[in-house]
Amino acid sequence: MQALFIILGAFIVLVLGLFIFSFFLSPTVKVERSLQIPAVAGAVFPLINEVRNWELWSPWKEQDPAVKITYGEKESGVGAGYSWESSNRNVGKGHMSVTESRPDQYIATNIDFMGMGISKGYFRFDAVSGGTLVTWGMVCNMGQHPLRKVMGLMMDKWVGKDFEKGLGNIKRILGS
Repeated sequence: MQALFIILGAFIVLVLGLFIFSFFLSPTVKVERSLQIPAVAGAVFPLINEVRNWELWSPWKEQDPAVKITYGEKESGVGAGYSWESSNRNVGKGHMSVTESRPDQYIATNIDFMGMGISKGYFRFDAVSGGTLVTWGMVCNMGQHPLRKVMGLMMDKWVGKDFEKGLGNIKRILGS
C-alpha cells in the first residue's frame, strides 16, 4: 500500500511540476527553415503560390499518397486554398488558404490542422548570389493549456523536418 502512495505522490508532483513549468513557456511557437535554391524567385514562386503545385513537393503528400485533397475555386494568390483528409495521423485533416501573395517576394497562409486553431504560415523569397533563399515558416499560438504549451516545445523537431523535406523537394523539382 505504501508503494501505491509513493507512486501517486510522484505522479502528483510530476503533474504539478509540469503545470508550474508551463507558466514559464511562451504560448507562441515559431518554426522556420531556409534553403538556398539555385533558381530565380520567379521560378520558385509559382510552385507555392499555385496551390495545386503543392502536391508536387509537399512532404505530407509523400507520407500519404492517397490523401484526399479538395481545392477551392481560386487556384493561386490570395484566396486560393485547399482542404485535405488522410487516415495517416501525421497528415490528418485540415485546411490551408493563402492570405497574402507578393509576387516573387512573400506568401502568407492560414492553416487549420485538425481543428487545433489557425497557424500562420509564410514563405519568403530572398535573392542571393546563385539563386533564391527560400524560407518556410509557421507561427502558432498553443494557448494557455499546460500540455499544449509543453507540446509546443516539440513543434520545431516535428514540423521542422517536414519543412526541410518540402524545401528539398522544391529544389529537386527545379533540377538542382
